[in-house]
Amino acid sequence: MTPMRAYILDDEPLAVDRLARLLRQTGRVDIVGTATDPVDAVEWLRTHETDVLFLDIEMPGLTGFAVLERLDTQPYVVFTTAYDRYALQAFAVHSIDYLLKPVETAGLHRALDKLVRIRSGAEAAPDLRGAIAAVLRFPTRLPSRVGDRIEFVELDGVTHFYAEDKLTFAATAAGKAHVIDASISELETRLDPEKWVRIHRSTLLHLPFVQEVHGFFGGRLVVRLKDAKKTELQVARERVAALKLKLGL
Repeated sequence: MTPMRAYILDDEPLAVDRLARLLRQTGRVDIVGTATDPVDAVEWLRTHETDVLFLDIEMPGLTGFAVLERLDTQPYVVFTTAYDRYALQAFAVHSIDYLLKPVETAGLHRALDKLVRIRSGAEAAPDLRGAIAAVLRFPTRLPSRVGDRIEFVELDGVTHFYAEDKLTFAATAAGKAHVIDASISELETRLDPEKWVRIHRSTLLHLPFVQEVHGFFGGRLVVRLKDAKKTELQVARERVAALKLKLGL
């Protein structure tokens, strides 16, 4: 059987190098490309044919699930990640296999054996489309722990998230702040990018609550919110362009 064309995407260069070496040692695949930037990988995968994609899940900019959602043609997928909390999600989208890093030879051969069975027709191929959409469904509320209780904060009422004293808070239009067990970076990848934009390393803004925008010293902007406190948030200089684009300015 013709060797499978494999592509590796992982934001850790050492992980890419290790997996590429292990794959070459099997003699069962041709590595047609590698990437550490998910955006670059999406552009490449859209214009080149690939049989199997070895895909990390948690990456800056785009998660592995978000990468798959942006591809018109779905290759077979083998997830590779250090975070076993993603195992359930990975199997929920019917991947070929799920390999914890550092990837070991036995697990790699198991995944390749399954690919051979699928390509030969001995086993049904997974269908990623509907399951990926389910995984990527954006949350409408987030949990907030208060002592022994867990409250749920509805995102429709959250004006912004901010980090302070090593904690992340969800600020609501009513003027309350709820502690959220997630970093600003994690929230940025989990929430709808059409509605949320990061305006500072410690601030994630909910666009529907923008009342007005005006200039500030040093090329920065200030955003005034539609909330009880008429909150004003500073926009970092390097994030001004992204905010203007989202607001159509």
